[in-house]
Amino acid sequence: MSATPNFGFIGEYWIDAWQRSILTLDALRQRGNIFFEQANKIAPSVLGFEFELVRDGRLLPRPVNYLLVRIVPPAGTAIDPEKAPFVVVDPRAGHGPGIGGMHQESEIGVALAAGHECYFVSFLPEPVPGQTIEDVCMAEATFVETVAGLHPDADGKPVIVANCQAGWQIMMTAAIRPGIFGPIVLAGAPLSYWAGVHGHNPLRYLGGSLGGTWVTALSGDLGKGLFDGANLIANFESLNPANTYWQKGYNLYSKVDTEAPRFLDFETWWGNPVLLNAGEMQWIADNLFVGNKLTAGEIRTSTGIRVDLRNVRSPIVVLCSWGDNITPPQQALDWILDLYERDDDIVENGQTIVYTLHKTIGHLGIFVSGKVATREHAELASCMEMIDLLPPGLYEAVITDIDDGTVNPGLLHGKYLFRLETRKLDDIRALGTNSAEDERRFATAARVSEVNKALYRTFLQPVVQAATTEQSAARVREAHPNRLRFAALSDRNPVATPIQSLATAVRADRRPVADDNPLRAWEKVTSSWIASCWQNYQTVRDATTEAMFLATYGSPLLQAMAGIDTHDRPKAATRDLTRDTIIAERRASLDEQFEVGGVAAAFIRAIVYLRMDQGTTDERGYSVLQAVRRLDATNQQSGAEIKVLVRDQHMLLRLDEERAIDALPLLLPDDPQQRETIWQAIQDVVAASGYPPTEARMRRIQEALAPHGQSLPGREFQNQPHQDPSFQDQAFQDQTFQNQPYQTEPFQNQSPGGTSYS
Repeated sequence: MSATPNFGFIGEYWIDAWQRSILTLDALRQRGNIFFEQANKIAPSVLGFEFELVRDGRLLPRPVNYLLVRIVPPAGTAIDPEKAPFVVVDPRAGHGPGIGGMHQESEIGVALAAGHECYFVSFLPEPVPGQTIEDVCMAEATFVETVAGLHPDADGKPVIVANCQAGWQIMMTAAIRPGIFGPIVLAGAPLSYWAGVHGHNPLRYLGGSLGGTWVTALSGDLGKGLFDGANLIANFESLNPANTYWQKGYNLYSKVDTEAPRFLDFETWWGNPVLLNAGEMQWIADNLFVGNKLTAGEIRTSTGIRVDLRNVRSPIVVLCSWGDNITPPQQALDWILDLYERDDDIVENGQTIVYTLHKTIGHLGIFVSGKVATREHAELASCMEMIDLLPPGLYEAVITDIDDGTVNPGLLHGKYLFRLETRKLDDIRALGTNSAEDERRFATAARVSEVNKALYRTFLQPVVQAATTEQSAARVREAHPNRLRFAALSDRNPVATPIQSLATAVRADRRPVADDNPLRAWEKVTSSWIASCWQNYQTVRDATTEAMFLATYGSPLLQAMAGIDTHDRPKAATRDLTRDTIIAERRASLDEQFEVGGVAAAFIRAIVYLRMDQGTTDERGYSVLQAVRRLDATNQQSGAEIKVLVRDQHMLLRLDEERAIDALPLLLPDDPQQRETIWQAIQDVVAASGYPPTEARMRRIQEALAPHGQSLPGREFQNQPHQDPSFQDQAFQDQTFQNQPYQTEPFQNQSPGGTSYS
């Protein structure tokens, strides 16, 4: 006799499914309420830290809707007044402010944990009438100067962390006012908008697909002079329809018992669009999205100053990811190729560029994810002084876990080893670049955009502006899907009234179904199938869009009509005679510095020489260098002075390596004891990282430092933990050296001269 089938799993599943539906509706109801709460605030923000207002941009001579606030360190946070302050700048790309500091594990959180005072550049939901992008840049410069003035004892200028669209704003500002910035961190920031590879990066085709920026002008006119940031958010969402139209909602529904708080936390930021002046958005679209004029040096201020990113004097750190479909690595890095033709050009210009490539994290994860915050951002915050001292050049930051084979782990700040490896422009090119044909296609799209915008402004704009009122503009904004879907399900809608009480009852008698329930498994399979359908649609849509763009703007006839010559070179920054003159003057000035500088210059010259052929440096060697520097408590070199020394000595070695090393004895005192002390310090620095220099280079320095008729004792270096008793971890924690005759003399003979790159 067969057993009777048990179909109880059906009832269990449907009870659970019904309960999850109610709880999901309640989460959406709460989202709608939060939407109205945020909309009613004068200065809505999702910052997870207490803060206080420092500077109101509305009170500046050129008023803007930006604010500078100081983050109040949480209880127990130790702030070092000698460390450079951090300034986090959030993107005004449709969303409200605060994403860079929503949680403790964030850009702000890791900067505070590393002992840096932290500030945040926020903004209000509505712009000041008439404010321009240039006004915003000038306000940001004022904010940076204000922060610097509040920290006169800091050993370095403010470090700027610019997220997404804030990146190009900060770079423009730093190009106009290069003397006020410390290192600049660009997190997911697009600077080269045309860059990408075939089969990917469809957002770069959007402007050409719409016929140019006349659509931006139309949107501004329909908004009565205001551009709705919800349109930008909609563009971002369209990149991943599977997530937008299914996966995000299903993720909430399938895990509603635990997912609702995280969902609401994110939607508080995502669902609060801000406004821009129509003129601001038109400038962005014309000059960046479609025109791509920033890296070509084609943008000028209202006073005629050319915005040339090669004027930036600060180290530039670029965070990008292969998982970012909004700012792919090419858009984050190809501006380097636009500015420089040769590797030596970067060095001669005195510019330091560091980049790091994440393998999988998405766009928002670059400046929101706790994983990135505790790894990339934390390591950058703790190693920013080292980056600020790097000689000019191109580097990649490589972050690896510490293991049993790591040399001198006591010199590391956290759980990871932060290593910098020299790179060449070909390494950037290998990531994927546009061909000359692609550059002509985008240039054609930019010309067509100008024509279409002129046609719109001549024939349609007067009609649209005459028909638009303040009331109609407000109704258009309210009816935007990115607002309507939030507002429709809230306590203001009578239909939603029973949801809260139903949700309360469900939570009191919650009956989640078991994971092995057959219908639950079928639900997951169905969800995967729906997501796959959306992904297939996305693949076809993107391929079709790309094919149409390439065919349309690749037409020889259209290119000729647009005035694009097939023999034109790809768009790039032009040579600057003023810059060439400055570089020549630097060379002439440096030629007089080979035989001067004192002990500090000799010490740094020796270290740079020993490292030049390795292509790798990390925080361990820098830790020892800092410890050596702190030995002289009465006559320390400032961070700015050491930075100039490092760059000068690097340039001298590049100009004439043999002459620079032959001149070392002229920089040193005749005291044999002091020379031996310097030699021991040099050996400690190069031994710290476990990357020993070549024997020939070590012998060269040893001979240069040896007093007349004498020799200096050498040390054997190996790629293993150093065993010298003077190299104990505790010694560096105490900032002293055991069993070593270090004195204060080594850094007392610095001459006041030197070439400044600041």
